[in-house]
Amino acid sequence: MHARERQIARRDTNRLVRPFEWGAELVVAHANGDDPRELLHAHNARALADSADYFTPPAIADYQLRDNLLTWTSALHTPALENNTVRARFFAPVSKAKASDAPRRAVLMLPHWNAPAESYVELGRIFARLGIAALRLSLPYHDERRPSELERADFLVSPNVGRTLQSMRQAVLDTRAAVRWLNAQGYERIGIVGTSIGSCVAFLAFIHEPLLKSGVFNHVSGYVADVVWRGLSTEHVRAGFDGQLTLAELRRHWLPISPFAYIERLAALTPRPMRFIAARYDLTFPLDLSRDLIRAVRSTGHPLDMQWLPCGHYTLGHAPWKYIDGWKIVTFLRKHL
Repeated sequence: MHARERQIARRDTNRLVRPFEWGAELVVAHANGDDPRELLHAHNARALADSADYFTPPAIADYQLRDNLLTWTSALHTPALENNTVRARFFAPVSKAKASDAPRRAVLMLPHWNAPAESYVELGRIFARLGIAALRLSLPYHDERRPSELERADFLVSPNVGRTLQSMRQAVLDTRAAVRWLNAQGYERIGIVGTSIGSCVAFLAFIHEPLLKSGVFNHVSGYVADVVWRGLSTEHVRAGFDGQLTLAELRRHWLPISPFAYIERLAALTPRPMRFIAARYDLTFPLDLSRDLIRAVRSTGHPLDMQWLPCGHYTLGHAPWKYIDGWKIVTFLRKHL
């Protein structure tokens, strides 16, 4: 299985090792040539002290739904103009609830890193056929949000410390804005499913968004830095940090976008149904990282449904595992929404 994982990973021949950059100017309004370490430290201290504010978007005034495409202006503006318009594909429910007074249900789907535009479309259609609306969100720098000079969504996670903080925060803000739109359309029971980096974003949103009633998280880890440092899919990103930062330093710099930072916040919340799905042969989200987060979540006393599949990170997207995974996603959210 590990050999198969490496074989699939090698198919992507357009990965670039980008240069290390602090990128403090992307998260601090007035860097003024100050020490980027100090600027990032101060930024992170503020974010962690008030993560509710850090991850809460302002009111969105320009939602537009045309056919099945929902767009709006992202709450966080980046230097890439294309990236500042959020796009999401909407799947209206085909069947209606049997009871007229049944709550309207919806699921927000967050794809994996560099997911093709048509990925998760079939999952959205399945939810729609079951009477559950679905919304597929394009993550920052993906699909039409990707600048023309990029072949891959390299700016979502990169050796630019500040840009990665900015991009991941933007992803959470966009996610919460999407949840608000669904709620404004009359959907009372809203769930979320995320895969890989989408799982990380979904988990951060789940902890900070009370409108989310249930969540499924495909591939899990507590620290973004550790996945980048050790994961098969991010070897080219890790190479950009060589000789610049240690893992411990990167972990500190990226703590505001890492699930482990918010376990205490999760513990203080009313429990909601959660399902983690992990792969026993995952080389991208190493198993010990997944197990550490599983233990941390269980230590809060919140019920956690844990599902292990005998495949890897990449092979989860191939038959038969993708069908088993889809079944585990759909049945859990259908039951708990």
